[in-house]
Amino acid sequence: MSDDVLLSRNGRVAVITLNRPDRLNAWTTPMRESIIEALQRYDADSEVAAIIMTGAGNRAFSAGQDLSEAHDFDGERAVAWVKEWQRYYTALRSLSKPLVIALNGTAAGSAFQVALLGDIRVGHPGVRMGQPEINAGIASTTGPWIMNAMLGMSRTIELTLTGRLMDAKECADIGLIHHLVPEDQVFAKALEIANELAAKPPVAMRLDKQRFREMTEPGFRDCIDAGMRIQREAYDSGEPARMMEEFFRRRAK
Repeated sequence: MSDDVLLSRNGRVAVITLNRPDRLNAWTTPMRESIIEALQRYDADSEVAAIIMTGAGNRAFSAGQDLSEAHDFDGERAVAWVKEWQRYYTALRSLSKPLVIALNGTAAGSAFQVALLGDIRVGHPGVRMGQPEINAGIASTTGPWIMNAMLGMSRTIELTLTGRLMDAKECADIGLIHHLVPEDQVFAKALEIANELAAKPPVAMRLDKQRFREMTEPGFRDCIDAGMRIQREAYDSGEPARMMEEFFRRRAK
């Protein structure tokens, strides 16, 4: 288990905390592997009835992919990368137990997608969410799939092509954040909801979540296939590396 992921229990609720606050909890491959391991372990544990995922610190749930890891990818490595994301998202989508996302700050890119793969999201007025991959020269495939399912094509196109981040009010208005509370109450509210869900009949919970997965599975498979094709072309073009270099230069100033 990576030190960048903290695990704890609160009664029948398991808590996964992303623990790289100095890097806005951006995840690397080992970090994602640790999260997958924890999700699968908790899903198989009869003493766990609900899961919360949150981030350490008060700046970000997660900034998504750590760009320093993805900087040197070529097309072949990008294809393998998409398969890693398929495994991560499959672990999230296959949970038989409810997953509550406690948004302690920004959720961007793949972290925005992971937040949307949770069942219920709690945030505060300072939260921002969105799909800024285009700004780093990264084409979006999984993001548009999940946004289109939740928001429709028009808003999906606008968010994908502009790369802008929505504020918490907009996210709440369009149903992406279910509960807006003061910043210091986010985790307490998430825990309250997780305990409420933990008390629901477990077979009905499992079957409801199974049906949601079945309803969205064709689109998920399509976006993974498209992701391998599109990311290979994107990374072979060299554009992501150039854009990431520019991002690193701006950050260093």
